[in-house]
Amino acid sequence: MKSLMFAAALAALATPSAVMAQENCGEVTITQMNWDSAAIVTAVSKFLMEQGYGCDVTIVPSDTTPAITSLSENNEPDIVTELWINSAGDAYKKLKAEGKIVELGSVLDPGGVEGWWLPTYLVEEHPELATIQGVMENPELVGGMFNNCPDGWGCRIVNDNLIRAYDLEGKGFEIFNHGSGETLATSMAAAYQSKEPWFGYYWGPTTPLGKFDMTSIDLGEFDEEASAAIQNADAPNPKPTSFASAPVLTIVTKDFMTSHPDVAALMGHVTFKTETMSKLLAWKEEKNASNEEAAVYFLKNNPEEWSGWINASAKEKLSALLN
Repeated sequence: MKSLMFAAALAALATPSAVMAQENCGEVTITQMNWDSAAIVTAVSKFLMEQGYGCDVTIVPSDTTPAITSLSENNEPDIVTELWINSAGDAYKKLKAEGKIVELGSVLDPGGVEGWWLPTYLVEEHPELATIQGVMENPELVGGMFNNCPDGWGCRIVNDNLIRAYDLEGKGFEIFNHGSGETLATSMAAAYQSKEPWFGYYWGPTTPLGKFDMTSIDLGEFDEEASAAIQNADAPNPKPTSFASAPVLTIVTKDFMTSHPDVAALMGHVTFKTETMSKLLAWKEEKNASNEEAAVYFLKNNPEEWSGWINASAKEKLSALLN
């Protein structure tokens, strides 16, 4: 029976034209940003809106800048998910100031995460490595190398400044600047599979952090002024600081908030733990699954996480998936 329910749910996701509207929600447009976690969020949201609220959902392929431009010029799409506010720029601030959009809530909890990571097996064997002080005092235990971002990435600027702030090279570390995101991920995978040391930068939600048990080391207190300064490639005297979580929000147009309060309430509740999303991305890669299959896998296996997102009417319609 569960297999049949899974197949039926997948069919509903894959063939929206076959879904009969159960109430007059009408047409809804929602972004699908061009990265995997956002695509899964959209697939899950689309399923809940169509099956629970009777909406006719149209997916709009997009990215951060095009989505903001479309909102500014056309007041659409209705819903933008996985909007990384740190990358949205002044145009987003203007939309917000003019009251044209409403921030519903964080779609990732605690948001996008960044850090300097070690394999957890290494920290368990050497607990002193849980802090940057312990790492700097024992470069040989972490392989004596820091795996850095590729040139041209924003994290490269930040890491280069933090490397100076913590004086990693003075403490005996070699800095390896990767040529691509693929080699950075591959280096982590190769070290983990051989149970060897690995020390470097990574971020989430991502497939590697869902696949490998990694520990984000304690870089000390977060310093807002120091964090702002290290965004500048020419920072003269960078100071140590930890990374802040990046806010990642779902927003809707003010008009949609007014016309579809129930659906807006749903989307305000759609929140994935960043760790959960990383694991979902790892499952998708392992199974070579589609976004729709990943969405159904999440819905089928995590009812305790999403059952609270929906209202009583939608819960009744989706009761088969809750049991």
